[in-house]
Amino acid sequence: MTVFVLGAGAIGSLYAAKLAARHDVTVLARPDHAERIARDGLRVVGVEAWTARVRAVTAVRAIPPGAVALLTTKVNDNESTIAAIEDVGAGTTIVCVQNGLGGEDIVRRVLDSRGPSERATVLRAVTQFGAIFQEPGVVDFKVAGFTLVESREPGAAIAAMLTESGLEGRLSDDIQKDVWRKLIFNCVINPITSITGGHVGSIADPGLDPLKQLVIDECLAVAAAAGVTFDVDFLAALTTVFGPSRNIASMRQDLLRGKTTEIDFMNGAVVDLGRRHGIDCPVNAALVSIIKTLERRKIASL
Repeated sequence: MTVFVLGAGAIGSLYAAKLAARHDVTVLARPDHAERIARDGLRVVGVEAWTARVRAVTAVRAIPPGAVALLTTKVNDNESTIAAIEDVGAGTTIVCVQNGLGGEDIVRRVLDSRGPSERATVLRAVTQFGAIFQEPGVVDFKVAGFTLVESREPGAAIAAMLTESGLEGRLSDDIQKDVWRKLIFNCVINPITSITGGHVGSIADPGLDPLKQLVIDECLAVAAAAGVTFDVDFLAALTTVFGPSRNIASMRQDLLRGKTTEIDFMNGAVVDLGRRHGIDCPVNAALVSIIKTLERRKIASL
């Protein structure tokens, strides 16, 4: 299968390296990352270690008919990334393997502005893998997991492709619920560990429980207003599921590198959607303000 991985950050690089064993993979990467991949291959260290040979480019202007494109950029970059692709071939499938809310809607709006939307199918996916971008050409594989793919066609074929490449594709019968489930965990883990400077597992600190519960309660209220409900003890799961993790949350990785975070599509999206439903989310709003302040300070210091 012809595969494009649009966005070679930590997760995009890991997926590209895994898929390259069985498929023709082209990865969209920043110039220094692309140059190192072209010279030395895409090196994976950590849970597994190998070097993958993939085609690395700094721009994608066309995707051939029938190809699969995994969109693994930050949601902030969805519009510019898709808009830069001048020719999306008939039968192309774009799979948004991303955090937060609304990334797939951005892609559909860009494609719809060009004409008939049936030229490409846009699916949503959720990854449970964890990785850290170590340096150009190298990604640190921290957590093995699975990939949930929206069950609309051709979701089954995409899930099978992922499974064959060691990325354990699973079909989701309720992708919105799965997106919200990960979003709630992200709304707690990403900003709080970014503020405290801890790894993901540090979120299990019981001293943080009151803050965590406030964030969770606001998220659950907004999710319910959007028609998504849970019978899950999120506070307990933060300890049992994420407590052992020594990965670094993607938001903290962005801050350390002086990049804009996805806070607007995580806690910020909860605040905005809550406002539309008449639900105030002051704790999530406060976390957005703090992270944006940290972003500005870090960027200004570079």
